[in-house]
Amino acid sequence: MIPTLLVTSLLIFWAMDLAGGDPVNQILPENATYEQREILREQMGFNDPFMVRYFRYIGGILSGDMGKSYISGLDVFGTFMGRLHMTLLLGGSALIFACLISVPLGIYTALHQNTWKDTLATVLALFGVSMPNFWLGLMLILLFSLKLGWLPSGGTGGIQYLVLPAVTVGLSLAALLTRTTRSAMLDVIRQDYMTTAKAKGASYRRVIYNHGLRNAMIPIVTAVGMQFSYVMTGSALAETVFGWPGIGRLVVDSINKRDTPMVTGSIILCCVLMAIINLAVDIVYAFCDPRIKAQYSGRS
Repeated sequence: MIPTLLVTSLLIFWAMDLAGGDPVNQILPENATYEQREILREQMGFNDPFMVRYFRYIGGILSGDMGKSYISGLDVFGTFMGRLHMTLLLGGSALIFACLISVPLGIYTALHQNTWKDTLATVLALFGVSMPNFWLGLMLILLFSLKLGWLPSGGTGGIQYLVLPAVTVGLSLAALLTRTTRSAMLDVIRQDYMTTAKAKGASYRRVIYNHGLRNAMIPIVTAVGMQFSYVMTGSALAETVFGWPGIGRLVVDSINKRDTPMVTGSIILCCVLMAIINLAVDIVYAFCDPRIKAQYSGRS
């Protein structure tokens, strides 16, 4: 994780250094004199070489200082953490919604391979994968907020404010997870141990869930982890459409305001979050597949 995060932070810092423009213009008013601009540039180290500024930034991160916003003057890390719980709420709700739909549907379509049921589910999954989140969000707002008046169109509050954003993000996840679950189940239902379990008189439910689904969990867990990483760091469009105050909207607003420290710090923290999620997925593997746990136990 550490080398990956170092390389990622270097690339992000380099990209923001190229695209961020002169930070003095964001800090000082337009009527500031040339002398004032040069003094501030020297005080904040903007005249230093790139690598000097990068290592100074990394040193600040290691000491818990990711800088302050040019616009609001607030601490970058504190602002990010203040938004993180909202994105966790949205991402967790969307993922639960997606799993409740996709896992049973993926198993069902695998057991009815090459039938009209399988074809219909595949078409719906392809539609869900291809459908942009922002378009789906707008359609749900038009139907359930403007037309029927059942749910609010945006903002935060009770659980009713969470339904539309969670469904918008969760439907695309459900489509991907359905296809993954179907493929994983098709691989295991043809295995010899499934035939042996049936021959021993095990119930249909036990064969499918205890023997089939458990052995198909590795690709499913991988897909869930990848999609959760995507939700946590890539749901900016859905958050913007519904006015959801998460980290995705924070990054979009900061980019529009050319707030370089907030953008840089938020993207680096998103990379850290993705690395932690991927590490958690690797750990979950050991609980899903005893062979992996035995492999590492033998090495120790």
